[in-house]
Amino acid sequence: MTRARAIGRCVAAVVCVAATAVGAARAGQRRTGLFGKPKPDLSNVKYGPHERNVLDLWKAEAGEPTPPVVYIHGGGFRAGDKRSIRPPLLKLCLEAGVSVAAINYRFSHHAPFPAQMLDSARAIQLLRSKATEWNLDPTRVAATGGSAGAGISLWLGFHDDLADPKSDDPVARQSTRLTCMAVFGGQCSYDPRFIKKHIGGQAHAHPALLPFFGLKPEEADTPRAHKLYEESAAITYVSKGDPPAFCFYSEADAPLPDNARPGRGIHHPEFGRQLKKRLEPLGVECVLRHRTDYEGKPRDQVFRDIVAFFQKHFAAAKGGG
Repeated sequence: MTRARAIGRCVAAVVCVAATAVGAARAGQRRTGLFGKPKPDLSNVKYGPHERNVLDLWKAEAGEPTPPVVYIHGGGFRAGDKRSIRPPLLKLCLEAGVSVAAINYRFSHHAPFPAQMLDSARAIQLLRSKATEWNLDPTRVAATGGSAGAGISLWLGFHDDLADPKSDDPVARQSTRLTCMAVFGGQCSYDPRFIKKHIGGQAHAHPALLPFFGLKPEEADTPRAHKLYEESAAITYVSKGDPPAFCFYSEADAPLPDNARPGRGIHHPEFGRQLKKRLEPLGVECVLRHRTDYEGKPRDQVFRDIVAFFQKHFAAAKGGG
């Protein structure tokens, strides 16, 4: 073999080893979430009969059972997917010893309200029923999500326990109560009358609302509709002893013009203020944050604040608080 050929082979080997090392490093980074979310420990676990009744679970590494946070996606009750969970929130939860479940639920064209709320409740019940097997703490469970997922989280948090202790189904016997909720752009009510009064503009005319209730336009101002509006509003159920809420908003905090496009304002901070106004006299903590509070701060600061909020209330629940 000539010296030139030997050098060529040596260089090729070095390049091959370097490329392999880079590929392995990138694969490792993907697994640890630097280029995306880590792979769930459990994927598409069925919690109900519908094809969208599935969840993913990331287990935090810990020697003792870990509290889970349930991520409920947004999308106007007619779109969205559990894969939309924010990587920074997932990463920070896992680092803090908090497991994370991300769920799908039926859309409004599959079934109207309260299907979305009941599906999410069922997912929480499944997690509790599998607590020993999955190393979860069933006494400490939180929920998070944006938009529709925020509304569902608040509804579950304030609603009375949906457990059926007499059921033959062991999952249905589990509690649906939450330790706390942290939500993004959350609506404390889907009642168009509430929205028209407190948000203004044309927010009450959001095109997702009537399909959510399974109503036709001519049914929007009927006793049946009014009953559905009240039953769907998380604020309807607030009472003393309810779990605390962290509410973050990024929509502009300003009055809406009368000629605003339909639906604009559906994530308005006024939803959070109205909720806080109802909760504070009851002694229930409600933290309000706006994107302007985070100007000049690290991009993941709101997620860090939320994880700290989870940790605070998980610790209080563990200590019997």
